[in-house]
Amino acid sequence: MATKLVAVLLPLLCFDGVLSAVAFNSVPTNINSDFYNDFRQLLKLSASLHSKVRPIFITLLKNYIVDSQQPAPSSSAELTPQEVENWPEIDLNLGQVSGVSVNIHQQPVIFHRADRVWDASTFDYNNNYKHRKLGPISSHTVLTLDPQTGRILKEWGKNLFYMPHGLTIDRHNNMWITDVARHQAFKFRADMNEPELIFGENFEPGDDNDHLCKPTSVAVASTGEIFIADGYCNSRILKFTALGHHMRTIPSGNECLSLSVPHHTALIESLDRICVADRENKRVVCPSAELRDNKRSSTQPLTIQTPDMGRVFGIAAVGEIIYAVNGPSFTFDMQLPVQGFIISAENETVIGDWGPFEKFQNPHAIAACPNTSSLYIVEIGPNKVWKFKLVHGKQ
Repeated sequence: MATKLVAVLLPLLCFDGVLSAVAFNSVPTNINSDFYNDFRQLLKLSASLHSKVRPIFITLLKNYIVDSQQPAPSSSAELTPQEVENWPEIDLNLGQVSGVSVNIHQQPVIFHRADRVWDASTFDYNNNYKHRKLGPISSHTVLTLDPQTGRILKEWGKNLFYMPHGLTIDRHNNMWITDVARHQAFKFRADMNEPELIFGENFEPGDDNDHLCKPTSVAVASTGEIFIADGYCNSRILKFTALGHHMRTIPSGNECLSLSVPHHTALIESLDRICVADRENKRVVCPSAELRDNKRSSTQPLTIQTPDMGRVFGIAAVGEIIYAVNGPSFTFDMQLPVQGFIISAENETVIGDWGPFEKFQNPHAIAACPNTSSLYIVEIGPNKVWKFKLVHGKQ
């Protein structure tokens, strides 16, 4: 890489003028020694550059610096989402689709609102649900789909939920659900219609350890610990034991972290991180999950943020790689593309983007198959489910 820099810049060295020392002094100290050696060779060949050429030189230098710091992609990073067209094969007649996960049989399961719509009239200023008198949704809200055709294999959840939001299925096929109207999160065992665990008080928003306020998402570790994104009001992550006892609040104390609508969560246990789609901060942040010894960690959060990332709605972990999807976002009065990102959490770097560009409108959640074969994305308006194959190489 460094020799390429020499080859590009050598033709420029025949001009007169003095190279600004600022350019040299601004080079980060973490650039490898080969770069410095080649840079010194350039200075020996010519002590000056023409003023017209200097901006070209500095631009090339900056591009090289950025390029030299990009991490080599891992095997997981080579898995690129590729749209499965004409899936599902039929119209599923969905309401707002807010959640998606994949069960142990590699079948996508979606969570939708049927005839309910979350809009400006849904909650009052104190976060109380205003349409409780309508009762729970009378249609089935949880649909298991055929991964090949997208047809409905199983449905349940009628007369249980008021305003569906998040859905997670753990490795034991337990289903974890959040209802923002009820301000609660639930654990359902497979084939059971009554919750085994309930977090939060029914229709009572609050900010202590026993209350939630519009919770968004749940992540469950292989060790049994539970992470609930208490998202829209409290902007925090609550960690519980497998039995539902509160262990920790993220952030807390002198933790150098501030969340703003933690909208989705994903665990990377190999890194001992709980990653969060920090929606209104327009980033993905991964504080310590503290799974290894359950002691307070001094490890600083990993942070991934780029100018085009926008509001991150959903994240899914495949190994140590995160697949993220944003939603409608603006920066400097310009609308950003709605798309997917491939993230190396460990290197705090976006290593690729993907998606049916100019087709996504309002992605809300994303899920990966346990066998890493596919990704699923759900949207709210249009109420839609997407399927993507994870394939090797750039498509």
